Amino acid sequence: MNMNKKTNHIVAKKIVAATHHERNDGIPFDMDFVQSIKINLSAVERRAGTIAKRRSVKKKWQAAWLLRAITCIDLTTLSGDDTPGNVQRLCAKARNPVRLDLLKAMGMEDAGITTGAVCVYHNFIDEAKKALEGTNIPIAAVSTAFPAGHIPIKERLRQIELSVAAGAMEIDIVITRQQVLRGQWRALYDEMVLYRKACGPAHMKTILATGELATMTNVAKASYVCMMAGADFIKTSTGKESVNATLPVSLVMIRMIREYLDKTGYKVGFKPAGGIRTAKQSIAWLILMKEELGDDWLRNDLFRFGASSLLGDIERQLEHFVTGRYSASYRHPMA
Repeated sequence: MNMNKKTNHIVAKKIVAATHHERNDGIPFDMDFVQSIKINLSAVERRAGTIAKRRSVKKKWQAAWLLRAITCIDLTTLSGDDTPGNVQRLCAKARNPVRLDLLKAMGMEDAGITTGAVCVYHNFIDEAKKALEGTNIPIAAVSTAFPAGHIPIKERLRQIELSVAAGAMEIDIVITRQQVLRGQWRALYDEMVLYRKACGPAHMKTILATGELATMTNVAKASYVCMMAGADFIKTSTGKESVNATLPVSLVMIRMIREYLDKTGYKVGFKPAGGIRTAKQSIAWLILMKEELGDDWLRNDLFRFGASSLLGDIERQLEHFVTGRYSASYRHPMA
């Protein structure tokens, strides 16, 4: 059940070998603009609802979108019981995220499909480097006392520096939520500037933990302040909050990315994380990115999913495309 030649070519050309986007240099802090940001919650929910209720993409087009989604996954293990073996298996799956027989059936065995990155705690960077040797898959490390961030600023900065020195090409940092809840926007900006400097050559992915920010207006303001300070990506959640990525909160952050692009010319990436577990959900987010920001945000240099279980469901849907049958989840292990 091969995809037709044209579809195969488009997929292969566009979803592999994405590189890091140009760095966001940041801009001077602008309190007047930050204070002017207001969010119409009912309008946000209506717009997000149009995406959630849309009919599914079907057949070969669904398969192509799902292959694209795979290349945008930050395959992640951030558990207290992580071991070197877990990380090795995760990296093996990142290198070969779809079973070869399924790729061959779709004519995609030579497309070089991998996940967008592997995300681990600092202590597992060396293990991930060994397991990913010979690939272009970047290592992302969570930092700044992930997920809560409650340690002194000097220690947070040191964590970033150590992870970059160990080989992490991306640093997922967490903001100090109390600065948002208290309206301390200049303090948030200054802290992000320090993080950005500590990241050096590594891209800074800023986690807002939106489920803890109380209002959509706070989410919007925090998004913009972090981009002003030089965030290369803004990310919804740590995955540890009670409410993680949702379409409405993603829409608010995406609109701030568009506002920042219009003002500065810089393209900032977006990463929804936590709670995205199904292939259908992944397509909804890809459609949102395409309609709100355009095709550039359908590549892994500007868009990522923070997920682990998502990949298994995508592979299961691809098997259904190839065989017409749904398989058990054990047929799509992490190794």
